[in-house]
Amino acid sequence: MTKQHIETKAVHAGVDPEPASGAIMTPIFQTSTYVQAAPGDHKGYEYSRTDNPTRTALQNSLAALEGGKYALVYASGLATTDTILRLLKPGDHVLAGDDVYGGTYRLFERVYGKFGLQFSWVNLADLDTVRAALRPETKYIWLETPTNPAMRMADIAAITELAPKGVRVIVDNTFASPILQNPLAFGADMVLHSTTKYIGGHSDVVGGAVVMNDEQLYTDLKFLQNAVGAVPAPMDCFLTLRGIKTLAVRMERHCQNARILAEWLSEHPRVKQVLYPGLASHPQHELAKKQMRDFGGMISFILDDTPEAAQAMSAKTEIFALAESLGGVESLIEHPYSMTHASTADSPIATDPALIRLSVGIEHVDDLKADLEQALN
Repeated sequence: MTKQHIETKAVHAGVDPEPASGAIMTPIFQTSTYVQAAPGDHKGYEYSRTDNPTRTALQNSLAALEGGKYALVYASGLATTDTILRLLKPGDHVLAGDDVYGGTYRLFERVYGKFGLQFSWVNLADLDTVRAALRPETKYIWLETPTNPAMRMADIAAITELAPKGVRVIVDNTFASPILQNPLAFGADMVLHSTTKYIGGHSDVVGGAVVMNDEQLYTDLKFLQNAVGAVPAPMDCFLTLRGIKTLAVRMERHCQNARILAEWLSEHPRVKQVLYPGLASHPQHELAKKQMRDFGGMISFILDDTPEAAQAMSAKTEIFALAESLGGVESLIEHPYSMTHASTADSPIATDPALIRLSVGIEHVDDLKADLEQALN
């Protein structure tokens, strides 16, 4: 097959018409088990925790989108993170970015910290800091780019180049989606997604995924997927597959709207700072241009006012819904310090309490601008 553009892959890659009927959309195989011709003689499926045809189609689609050989999906983004951490043993060390999703920090420190895993939190934009923080027992470098919620960038290629042999680089690509950024192409070992967000795209399904090229790594994670059992239901896989079909066109609108709003907010008298990698004023704008096809639908900004004013403003919008999560067709606003990142509030990586995060949807941008204007004023 000739090489396809990412927009075509989103519609077709990894998913074939169902062979029995020719159905162009992958059916929901709503079954828990499968009839065997004889003990151990089956058609590739024996129990739906282990494998399910709808799940297989979703995994194939995600692998193709990220340019990887293998993908595995899970019941949530955190279930994916949890499974990846299960490859480690007590005493192992994870070097993580100091601006990550609050749930990632909570899982690392408050769950796995009890089992002897060690975590360091550093600014991954500073390569000298990354080198200095590496230890003999380091096994993972865990990064987001752009980060949640400060929108910092990490140079994936440079970090993979400096990572010693045996240290795996894992990129949470949720903010960018496979349409805008493909970390495996820059040398990353694993790409993680909360498929709840842009990939699903409609705020109606929770899920997670990891994509990789290494066969042994896939085998080890596949064993854990079955052994631990944090797998998505067939309906969840179907909804995520349906979301992927429109992912490219949705991301185009998300990016277009976010770029206009970021530029407008940067001129607003009540806004102290806008954090968006698509702005020329962003300190890593050139890196974003190198790594990403476009700059995404996420914007953070800091009011020229008190943290209390940020909380109050986030509750005054009418189109932007005050809610956690991101990446849906509808616009969302939140105050990370008291919402998604509350678990980091008393930690060294606490979010600025004056920061507001926007997930810019696909509505008409003039309506979104007017909504923010009335809330700011």
